[in-house]
Amino acid sequence: MAQAETPRSLKLVVLGDSLSAGYGLPASAAFPAVLEQALRQKGHAVEIANAGVSGDVAQGGLERLDWSVPDGTDGVIVELGANDALRGFDPAVTEKALEDIITRLKARGISVLLAGMYAPRNLGAEYAGRFDGLFRALAEKHALVFYPFFLEGIAGDRALNQPDLLHPTAEGVRVIVERILPTVERFLETIRSRS
Repeated sequence: MAQAETPRSLKLVVLGDSLSAGYGLPASAAFPAVLEQALRQKGHAVEIANAGVSGDVAQGGLERLDWSVPDGTDGVIVELGANDALRGFDPAVTEKALEDIITRLKARGISVLLAGMYAPRNLGAEYAGRFDGLFRALAEKHALVFYPFFLEGIAGDRALNQPDLLHPTAEGVRVIVERILPTVERFLETIRSRS
């Protein structure tokens, strides 16, 4: 009897900032490592590289895109924009950088999952509306798998964030992974269906 073929391991990269880099946490507690473990526990063959750089803005992610995402990568989770909002960047600048990242990855045949971010509310309703909306607009324009808010379930929660209230604790990362997991599983399905 022929043996069932084991699906090859999918190679993912998380291109992000301190939220995915694991600021203030051991590497094993950073988002990419915890996500990889959660997916493997559910039977998915995946390897997830951490290309998170603390303090990075969307333009920084674009500038290091080629060496952060090696050839042979199947999919990229883009988690950028939080620092753009913290610095009050024009949302159009963030949108342009993210669009360039998406376009360049798609040109290389690499699937993209876009993780959205919300602007701090102290920047005003008009800014927040423009910033928050750019992620969904990009996801719709490029037909991407989309997760609306990376910090869903932990934003503003003192128990799940480090003292700066910006960066998740190890438990906070676990909550992020739990919330985003169904979306990432859908992302893996779209990648496998292409190959």
